[in-house]
Amino acid sequence: MAPTSTPTPAATPGIEKDNKRITTGWTFYDWANSVYPLVITSSIFPIYWSSVIKRLTHSDNGQSLVNFLGMKVPGTSLNQYAISASFLLIALVSPFLTSLADFSGRKKLFLQVFCYIGAISCAGLYFFDTDTLTLSTFIFIAATIGFSGSIVFYNSYLPEISSEEKFDSLSAKGFSMGYIGSVILLVVCLVINQFHDKVGIDGIKAAKISFLLTGLWWAGFAQIPFATLPPDQGRPADAPAAEGGWLLNGFRELAKVWKQLEQLPNVKKFLLAYFTYNMGVQTVMYVATLFGTDELHLPEDQLIITILLLQVVAIAGAYLFAKLSERIGNTRALSWSVFIWMLICIAGYFVQAGWSFFVLAGVIGLTMGAIQSLSRSTYSKIIPENTPNSAAFFSFFDVTEKLSIVIGTATFGIINQVMGSMRYSILALIVFFILGLIFLLQLRGKKLREDSPTAPATFPGPPPASAVASTPATVK
Repeated sequence: MAPTSTPTPAATPGIEKDNKRITTGWTFYDWANSVYPLVITSSIFPIYWSSVIKRLTHSDNGQSLVNFLGMKVPGTSLNQYAISASFLLIALVSPFLTSLADFSGRKKLFLQVFCYIGAISCAGLYFFDTDTLTLSTFIFIAATIGFSGSIVFYNSYLPEISSEEKFDSLSAKGFSMGYIGSVILLVVCLVINQFHDKVGIDGIKAAKISFLLTGLWWAGFAQIPFATLPPDQGRPADAPAAEGGWLLNGFRELAKVWKQLEQLPNVKKFLLAYFTYNMGVQTVMYVATLFGTDELHLPEDQLIITILLLQVVAIAGAYLFAKLSERIGNTRALSWSVFIWMLICIAGYFVQAGWSFFVLAGVIGLTMGAIQSLSRSTYSKIIPENTPNSAAFFSFFDVTEKLSIVIGTATFGIINQVMGSMRYSILALIVFFILGLIFLLQLRGKKLREDSPTAPATFPGPPPASAVASTPATVK
């Protein structure tokens, strides 16, 4: 039986921490939605995108350009600009939605809405072809919005369903479940793509079926966390009416959280560090496959198998760094991970097809899951303990992540468009990692969770974290 802990007076009503059924169900959302970053972001869709672009492009000064809304842009850069646009949009609306979710007590509902937007859009990519480039680009943007929008609500459950000492291990388990689930679907998709002629379909149709299966997998397995996570409590009947309606109240509640952050300097420093190093991490993850196809000219089957093995290595990396954080502290473990990413950028500039590419892919896999998992669990440890507005706090984490992706991918696309090579873009990312490491080093050796700020809040439900004595976290 999983160990349980008695909820503190400030805990969200109805949620038992460390309940095995709830925590396992929570990890299954990683299992469900991780097929998007693997199939759509990293493997089959980028290769299919590249093949469609090649059928549409004409060469200009060595670059392949496509016509998009009357503009001529490199096909690779268009992909990065689409990602930037989707994350910019979700960054703008996420703070409002998460504060509204906290105020209304409908966090699970928002998680479900974004899940279905993403899943349906992935399935909609089935219709992507040369004559639907513009429409399909917008569908791709919608899929990215669905994925990134649901993550903030999913992440915000972590401090509510788990005790602090289990944040690292549960976060790592979630990422590992995601890697395992996505690998299973990718293997299925690879079989379809490799043996499509056996069932009488061509390679284009096989790729489109992969996109359809991604949407079905995502929406289907999401039913497990939807069934096991605690139901929405809703807004208490005796809660005071929202002044000026829900729209204005959502921004007012968000402003109160921002005021709390002003009294939590360690949270702000961590967000600044995360903002900078995440620019590099996410950009590398989004462009790795396009780099392999367009820059290194790797065979498609060789590239996808490499990505498949990379996911397996990432499982080990997530657990390895979770154990490392237990021994040396979260920020020290994160610092080592960021340093390794700096070396990855340098190696990426010189890498060639062959053994050097496979070694580099292995190192990326080892640190890919680690830095994401540790970032999520570290933030869970340093926000105010048992805060009733966890979704609003995680909206800041989410906005930080999304804006960093916007800047990172846009920077990559611009440098690639100007210089005519992705190698210069990869090398330029090292600046983001250097800045992130500098900010992380300012937190090393400190107790990250400060005393909660004493500021009144009008969120319905239990008293805010500021009304409860907070035990400083020992994470360093």
